[in-house]
Amino acid sequence: MTTLMFILGIVVFAVGLLVSIAWHELGHLSTAKMFGIRVPQYMVGFGPTIWSRHKGETEYGIKAIPFGGYIRMIGMFPPGADGRLEARSTSPWRGMIEDARSAAFEELQPGDEKRLFYTRKPWKRVIVMFAGPFMNLILAVALFLTVLMGFGVQQQTTTVSSVSPCVISQSENRDTCEKSDPRSPAEAAGMKAGDRIVAFDGVRTDDWGTLSDLIRDSAGKAVPIVVDRDGQEVTLQADIATNLVAKKDSDGLYVEGEYVKAGFLGFSAATGVVKQDFGDSVVWMTDRVGDAVDSLAALPSKVPALWDAAFGDGPREQDSPMGVVGAARVGGEIATLDIPASQQMAMFVMLLAGFNLSLFLFNMLPLLPLDGGHIAGALWESLRRNLARVLRRPDPGPFDVAKLMPVAYVVAGVFVCFTLLVLVADVVNPIRIS
Repeated sequence: MTTLMFILGIVVFAVGLLVSIAWHELGHLSTAKMFGIRVPQYMVGFGPTIWSRHKGETEYGIKAIPFGGYIRMIGMFPPGADGRLEARSTSPWRGMIEDARSAAFEELQPGDEKRLFYTRKPWKRVIVMFAGPFMNLILAVALFLTVLMGFGVQQQTTTVSSVSPCVISQSENRDTCEKSDPRSPAEAAGMKAGDRIVAFDGVRTDDWGTLSDLIRDSAGKAVPIVVDRDGQEVTLQADIATNLVAKKDSDGLYVEGEYVKAGFLGFSAATGVVKQDFGDSVVWMTDRVGDAVDSLAALPSKVPALWDAAFGDGPREQDSPMGVVGAARVGGEIATLDIPASQQMAMFVMLLAGFNLSLFLFNMLPLLPLDGGHIAGALWESLRRNLARVLRRPDPGPFDVAKLMPVAYVVAGVFVCFTLLVLVADVVNPIRIS
């Protein structure tokens, strides 16, 4: 049964992956058609075609390898200096720039001269190339909101899980009281497991972050604490102690190994699934975007540890880069977890949301052959054309993105090598959640 659920989890993730890819390419397709660019192909996946059909001038299809997708637009690059357009065979990989200039005019038909990608104004080309990643961002936001506001997220609450009998510095590696340890304020005030703190020193406390900050700022004070105990509100009096506690950063997260003197009450907060309102959801998503940007910037620094995890004896760190195979494996593990089905679904949705957020950020890098590289080329063309107009110089014409092909191939090569490294690590030393 466990094996069956594991396989089911992988299948569910694979379906979500295909939908995300198709959604991305739909952004490119819809905007390209809106601006009159001819699109001969819209494909989800790579490799051999397993299904396709023609609708109008576009062939829609699904290919065997579900690791990407592409649309083929006519005239991605301008012609050469001689103005010649030659149709040649090309690889259909959407992620790679087609075989330079010749491939840009594959399947050129009479009347296409006015339907070429490069002939569109720069702002239209920016919209076409940005639309794909933007669709992933829209999907990521929708999925995150579904989890945050619909299912809720696991977090600390204002409910008491347990009461500490004494005051122990959090920097000490022990959890048993000694005779010299003073009695904890929570124990002395009569606080019990199951109590839900609803007010602290006259301030309503609906979330753990607020309550924690109030306690830390009340060192040495005698404060009233209102708790909900079995449906009845009970007021307790506590003399807040001063203790060495874990330091918090500007985001309210604990800083490992660093401590500060602050107020201490002496209880452990219970964790629970808490639904977020829209404002809290926006703050949470903003933090995740920041974390994702930081992770993307830190990718090069993680390569040595990733190599050691794949080919050496090094551990696979939890924040290590993970590819499609690793994410599919996580999807399988989620399906086998002994948790409520609603939380399994929430974890699946969160996994796909994170995947779509990563797709958006990665594709926005201003490097060919990524979408961001084409956006950068269009913006540069607009800048130099407007500058020439201001300086009353001749129009320099379209920016020839094809000249950047050597850089594009280097970037693509690095990306392929990194993808293979992540794939090996995901197979031999995967990230596990259970």
